[in-house]
Amino acid sequence: MKIFLCVLVFICSASQANAEPETFKFDPSHTQIVWSVDHFGFSHPAGKFVDIAGTVTLDEAKPAQSSVEVTIKTAAFISGIDKLDEHMKGKDFLNVEKFPTAKFVSTKVKITKDKRAEVTGDLTLLGVTKSVILDVKLNKIAIHQYTQRKTVGFSAKTSIKRSDFGMTFGIGAVSDEVKLSIESEAVLEEPEKATK
Repeated sequence: MKIFLCVLVFICSASQANAEPETFKFDPSHTQIVWSVDHFGFSHPAGKFVDIAGTVTLDEAKPAQSSVEVTIKTAAFISGIDKLDEHMKGKDFLNVEKFPTAKFVSTKVKITKDKRAEVTGDLTLLGVTKSVILDVKLNKIAIHQYTQRKTVGFSAKTSIKRSDFGMTFGIGAVSDEVKLSIESEAVLEEPEKATK
């Protein structure tokens, strides 16, 4: 679920045709993954993951060569209902004790239109890896008015089947399809901290 991410859609390719690729680090204070499911057709409860780390390597000149890698701590799960959080973290669902993280690593970026891209990547959840496609919208690339550092912001959506990852508890009552909505900001790493 890692979520994730992802951007790469730097889609404003023409503006910096000679720019070198840059690495941005996710801002944990402004990055979250929201999930929602269908519950007997009556409602669509949601929750979110709030401990997300990773990087985006952005090639503004050749946006299709951009990439993203995201790690999500599955125990950092919030629904607002304590009993639901406890159940979701247990063996029926996220099994956070055995699988404390989920991970998304991009494998392909396809620019679809201005400020949009399809980002394909491998999502690993509960020890199972499946290919997932994110529909990504680039919101903004600019110098942040408060931090004075180059920042990117984007939104992304996708859906997965939880049964693909072995999470089959309650299917029929709770939908197999899980919708994911990602909001994120990432900050340009300082040169001495940037990694290849």
